[in-house]
Amino acid sequence: MIPSNGERPYRLPHVDPLAGLRTSQDPPWDVYLTGTVFLDIVFTGLDSAPVRGTESWARGMGSSPGGVANMATALARLGLKTSLAAAFGDDHYGEYCWDALEQGEGIDLSPSRSVSGWHSPVTVSMAYEGERTMVSHGHEPPPVETAPEHAPRARAAVASLAPGTRAQWIAESARAGTRIFADVGWDDTGRWDLAGLANLEHCEAFLPNAEEAMRYTGARCPRAAAHALTEHVPLAVVTLGAEGAYAVDGRTGETAAVPAIDVEALDPTGAGDVFVAGFVTGTLADWPLADRLAFAGLTAALSVQEFGGSLSAPGWSEIAAWWRRVQSVDDQDPAALRRYAFLEALLPEVTRPWPLRRAVPTIGFGRSV
Repeated sequence: MIPSNGERPYRLPHVDPLAGLRTSQDPPWDVYLTGTVFLDIVFTGLDSAPVRGTESWARGMGSSPGGVANMATALARLGLKTSLAAAFGDDHYGEYCWDALEQGEGIDLSPSRSVSGWHSPVTVSMAYEGERTMVSHGHEPPPVETAPEHAPRARAAVASLAPGTRAQWIAESARAGTRIFADVGWDDTGRWDLAGLANLEHCEAFLPNAEEAMRYTGARCPRAAAHALTEHVPLAVVTLGAEGAYAVDGRTGETAAVPAIDVEALDPTGAGDVFVAGFVTGTLADWPLADRLAFAGLTAALSVQEFGGSLSAPGWSEIAAWWRRVQSVDDQDPAALRRYAFLEALLPEVTRPWPLRRAVPTIGFGRSV
């Protein structure tokens, strides 16, 4: 998009984390995912939460595709060939989101559909004091329009599991050799029954947060929950918020724990999606478990330093700029640096300072170039 200051957008260097693994027999896509795309309108620079009966002015505002677009964008910016199946409204919001994802991020939307007469779901997010408050509105699209019956061939797919819901494409994709990575939302039924997650049996990895993992397993601590989950899925990854993340590979018995990177969190929107995207990237690149966990945590940490969901997803340029910066800090812990040294061979040369600022698009102001 054209930045609001009239400058041309900064072209990010391309990094392919799977370059050494690609063959002529590969499926056309690295990752497939499906879900709902929202138009996110993010207000920033609020001094506090809105107060009932008053008017609050925000010092900044940005618009971007949200919902499942957060993860699709994060995957694409990390160099993975990403295919998304979603319904888009045929209003200006839907056109904007389609254009931003297809032209701006290079995401394949051939499995997606524009639904006549259906308006795009919208979320307004207000960020303040490291927290966020959101208001959303939308209607369910016609079921036939949400996703194709059969998913395209891909190395991996990301699925959002829901209690009592079975998606046939997940089982079909798993049988075809696609590696399924699953996250999960809050169980509004209150049952927290793993048996109710019908597609979990087809998944290679399950990535809940600590509270979700403990509720589903009945364990009293997140690490015990991760071990318990490996009775149901080969690889369990539990995010621990400010304490980092913990993973267990039930096939090998390998475990990994990585602390969180200490950053000033401005907006947590989409951080969980970015974490999953980072972990999927490292897994497909065949990195060791600890490296995958560290990379996922790093990308999530970089994302919370910017506002917005898909707007804040880091690419390799941001990762490289962060790496150069932390190496220049006096009295840096050598052990902490060694934790991320595996990135050195992948990172592009960067001359811009860190953190890098992305242009915040405004609907109707400009078009992709």
